[in-house]
Amino acid sequence: MARFRARSGSKLNRDAQRLVSLATGLDRSGSRVEDRFWEDQLGAAIPKLLKSGQDDTLEAALDHLSELGTGAYEVLIEQAETLSESTQIERDGQLHDVLLVVAPLVAFTRYVIPQGPLSADVLATLTAHLHGHILADNVNLSLVPALVSVDQMPRTFSETWAWLSRLGQHSLTQGSTAQAPHSDAETAPMLADTRYMVAAVSVPVGAPVFRWQTATGDPVQAREQALADWTTQLQPTFASLLPGCGFELLLPDAYYLSNREADRRLRPLSLTAAVNWLQSSVSLEPSDLRAVIGGCGETRIDEYRISFTARDGKDVFYGCVWPLYGREDDAVDAEDRPTVVDEIAAQLKALGVAEIRQIPGLLPAEFCEDCGTPYFPNPVGEMVHAGLPEDASEGPAHFH
Repeated sequence: MARFRARSGSKLNRDAQRLVSLATGLDRSGSRVEDRFWEDQLGAAIPKLLKSGQDDTLEAALDHLSELGTGAYEVLIEQAETLSESTQIERDGQLHDVLLVVAPLVAFTRYVIPQGPLSADVLATLTAHLHGHILADNVNLSLVPALVSVDQMPRTFSETWAWLSRLGQHSLTQGSTAQAPHSDAETAPMLADTRYMVAAVSVPVGAPVFRWQTATGDPVQAREQALADWTTQLQPTFASLLPGCGFELLLPDAYYLSNREADRRLRPLSLTAAVNWLQSSVSLEPSDLRAVIGGCGETRIDEYRISFTARDGKDVFYGCVWPLYGREDDAVDAEDRPTVVDEIAAQLKALGVAEIRQIPGLLPAEFCEDCGTPYFPNPVGEMVHAGLPEDASEGPAHFH
């Protein structure tokens, strides 16, 4: 789930200037003692902005630091994420650590991926397995009683903090399930997409949150075992919730970490779903398809857009977006590991797509002004609207 970033103006207000100074100070710190000083200052400044919904100030500081190209950008965005997904709340004289957690799944289908309210029985099952396999003992939990789509998730730091605050308070008072403030925005039918279970967990300050924190052996193996148990136990539950879908359950963890992992896992699944769907919608085997890969962005490649056409045609039937995260780029490192394009091409070849074309250079990341969908490159590098021929089958439909 790529986080929404609103472009800000070039002039920084006083609060944004202070964030820039504090992040730069932390970036240049030479000791843990000094680190704590700057972190405490940011820990006081950022929550004030989140509580008052001043995302523009935070975004302006991030944009400014991004243009400077220093490590202070990573420092500030890490602090913004940490302080919007976690906090401390006092209850009955006891201070508690509160963390926003998501349990993602990635799904693909020829139909529509379900979402929406979960029954009391399903919620009881999820709660039991969260306590049984993921959370440490004596953790308070408040779970949103719905399977949430990316369009209903927070889009800004302050919205994330609002979810954290509301669910966190509920975990300390009533527990079990609670409605989270979310958008009623419609979710576009996608062949591959993410769904999320969202919760806040709370523990006395310093107590472990996750089961792997209390493991006597290797914590890495403990995390892997927790995922294995979670997947095995909940496979039947989600198979009934997602009829007609293939899906993969990911490890429940902190909000931003889990979202990024879900985004990464979704990328290859979106290609799999596209090739499978095109076989039925336009009656073309994978070997009869051509894939066109184009790097898109303003000044650098921010994402790849992959188009699908017939091998003997230029009309784009469908397209997938492969966003880049963190330090991903298209440069081969010293160990000669594959580039991003190599990874995409290998995935397509494994699916049976024999003809793969890469468009050189940087293409504009354009969208349709009418419907907002991305444009995709045709075989000669023109950005066009994807669309099925008139005699093709309809798009994703509900499974019956």
